[in-house]
Amino acid sequence: MDIAKRSTEPVVVQTLRSVTAATMSYVVALWLTDVPAPLLAPLTALLVVQVTLYATLTTGIRRVNSVIAGVLVATAFSTLVGLSWWSLGLLLLTALTVGHLVRVSEFVPEVGISAMLVLGVSQVTGAALDRVVETVIGAVVGLLFNTLIVPPVWVRSASQDIEEQAARMRELLRRLSEETEEGRTPVHRAAAKLAEARRLDQDIAQVDASIIQAEESVRFNPRVKEPLLTRIVLRTGLDTLEVCAVILRTMTRTMTDLAARREEEPLFPPEVAPAVQELLSNLAGAVDSFATLITSQVSTAADEAEAFLAVELDAARISREHVAQVLLARVQEHPRHWQLHGSLLAEIDRMLTELDLDKRAEQLAEELDRVSRQSRARHPRLRRISETGRRALRKASRGRYGHRRV
Repeated sequence: MDIAKRSTEPVVVQTLRSVTAATMSYVVALWLTDVPAPLLAPLTALLVVQVTLYATLTTGIRRVNSVIAGVLVATAFSTLVGLSWWSLGLLLLTALTVGHLVRVSEFVPEVGISAMLVLGVSQVTGAALDRVVETVIGAVVGLLFNTLIVPPVWVRSASQDIEEQAARMRELLRRLSEETEEGRTPVHRAAAKLAEARRLDQDIAQVDASIIQAEESVRFNPRVKEPLLTRIVLRTGLDTLEVCAVILRTMTRTMTDLAARREEEPLFPPEVAPAVQELLSNLAGAVDSFATLITSQVSTAADEAEAFLAVELDAARISREHVAQVLLARVQEHPRHWQLHGSLLAEIDRMLTELDLDKRAEQLAEELDRVSRQSRARHPRLRRISETGRRALRKASRGRYGHRRV
């Protein structure tokens, strides 16, 4: 999966914002300093203007500290020694050490980078104080720009990634259902589907990165209504799909083993195959409806998705019971593969449980409770406000996302 396939609108917006902030900081630095080319100001602005407002407020200060620390180290070196191979090595050693001392975390390398850039510029201009002023100007402009002009929201992109992940799972389930009516299934063909199911784990990791970005983009963002609920719905929805992906991988493993044991026979007896095909098709539809449910931003669409999901799950449960009864009668006559048939039914039961609407509602309620407890522990004085907000979130979740019992 390629995350770059997501909607390009936020990317374009963020690019324009970065360019604008850097240009503004350059103009301000020209106005406030005597440096003919104050390039450190736009450099710092580019570092500070993060993809999300939350990232700016949480990491912007560390970025500023890392740049200023590098500037100060380079200023001292430009006064004491010249630029040579040994002074460059000593500069980097000092800068990285200072970065750890001032606790800029993941931005320690930027202390060294800033120090090298400033040392090279300082050799030409000799105006060390101006470098600090440029850095501060760029940092202030970047922070103000990201605070006043809110960064784009990445919820739509994350929703698209979730839907694409669900679509891949749906198609794999449908192809598995087709195998049940094609007579003999070669082992290599079943193994190819197992390999595809294993790749779903890698796709989940990439979708998770997209969800993290979406979660950060809604925090402190005034353009987003119910940011906490949005984050929880997407995160818990991806967690469910991740569990379903693991179950699907186990199902393909079972069917591969079944194909290996029934090399000259169909995967399922003729009287069982149509019911298994219908069951897997219903599961595919349920996965698709579940993805629509958790990514719908309009309550009407969520209600429709919930209705479709309920229908698919009910149909899948009926098909599952029919398959179990037919297989039970078959096993009593031919008990060769009862372990694999039972394993397949157990895996289907687990997936139905994960996609169940009542479990989904309980999962959302538990997550809301957990977040509320953490908030009260961090901010005891805001307990009354958090309780009010929690009740509002529960009400909003029923109306917006179509979950009946949140």
